[in-house]
Amino acid sequence: MALLRLDMIAAISIRRGLPHNIYAAHLLPYGSEKRYEEISSDFYRFDLSYSKFISSLGDEMARSRGINQEDRREMAILVSASTKPKYELEDSISELKELAMSSDVIVLDTVVQRLKAVSPKYLMGEGKLKEILVDAMAKGATLLIFDQDLTPSQVRAIAEATELKVIDRSQLILDIFARRAHSRDGRVQVELAQLRYTLPRLTGKGTAMSRLMGGIGGRGPGEMKLEMDRRRIRDKISRLERELDALSEARRQRKQRRIKSKMPIVSIIGYTNAGKSTLLNALTWSSIYTEDKMFATLDTASRRLRFPRDRDIIITDTIGFIRDLPGDLKAAFKATLEELEDADFLLHLVDISSERFEQHMASVGDILKELKLTDKPLIVVFNKTDKIPADEAEHIVSRYGAIGVSSIKLESLAPLLKAIEYYAWESKSGGLTDARGKEQALV
Repeated sequence: MALLRLDMIAAISIRRGLPHNIYAAHLLPYGSEKRYEEISSDFYRFDLSYSKFISSLGDEMARSRGINQEDRREMAILVSASTKPKYELEDSISELKELAMSSDVIVLDTVVQRLKAVSPKYLMGEGKLKEILVDAMAKGATLLIFDQDLTPSQVRAIAEATELKVIDRSQLILDIFARRAHSRDGRVQVELAQLRYTLPRLTGKGTAMSRLMGGIGGRGPGEMKLEMDRRRIRDKISRLERELDALSEARRQRKQRRIKSKMPIVSIIGYTNAGKSTLLNALTWSSIYTEDKMFATLDTASRRLRFPRDRDIIITDTIGFIRDLPGDLKAAFKATLEELEDADFLLHLVDISSERFEQHMASVGDILKELKLTDKPLIVVFNKTDKIPADEAEHIVSRYGAIGVSSIKLESLAPLLKAIEYYAWESKSGGLTDARGKEQALV
């Protein structure tokens, strides 16, 4: 497959050893009825100032895109291609769009294709990839983001075919984590995850070099550099793992101090952007950074929450969950997630205004199973109830036996505070099957 990253291509036919006709085609500005225009002419009558024509066409294309040319952010087309049902692909790419916007990427278009079979080279068919390339050229895309995890060979093949930067969902999430991690714990964990992701994707000069291996002088300079790069990364991974162990020891000491204080601990968990940090701020009058973006905050935060009769609890905001969290990130953040074991009970915060809240709840449940925390007492709390009709919110809250709140409306938090107080000191039953029912009994 030969894909040329050009705004215009031309071919010349030959007759009796001399040029005969010229055939050309060029893209049209975004929004035109046709995607490209064809030109054919006798070679000797063809008169076109190529540089002026391309410059004029480029200016017209830039105007049609309606994007500020001084904006240096990445401009991406999002692609989801899989054998899964199309509704699943469309739902997944909607989340990918939120992730891209959270990483400050301009999303120009989304492409969804249900495959009969996955192509080991390009993930999708060559014809579809050509369509995406033409679309990318017309809209000025600089980046392709795939919703599916790509193999190193697929990334190389697609990048070579399109001459665009190519990343997958895992790499996008890693980029967001790298931007948002501020604590020493967070930075070490993210860097470790990035290195583990990068190591198997390092490539040398290709398979041709491997045929030279074994003889004297067979290891070419490219391969030597590749091995040196791999060795440096492995060494750095080992160093970061040792540093992470030291940080884990510091967390263990803090844990021992909390145990000695006999102060109840409650952890807020939930899908990313459910409003965990906003709720912690509202409950404890804190000023933790918040923003309406996925993974706006990554660093865990603990605050005291005081109740009457001089009773305090420690309430902790944890990292947001997401479906199919990259394995490298999951391994790096394992120590942080294990802190949930210290909690006396959990607050599972759910964004009730999200169309995908049920899938979000299922994803959180899967992660709790993986962490073996399904026996941990749990209160389900639906947040952002002010964003949907009151009767709809009441129905959903009742159906799940949960508590409904809006973290930006302090008056809505009273039932939640009563439930926290009850389970922190007055209930030692070890189960919270119906938090809302218990809370109502207290009113």
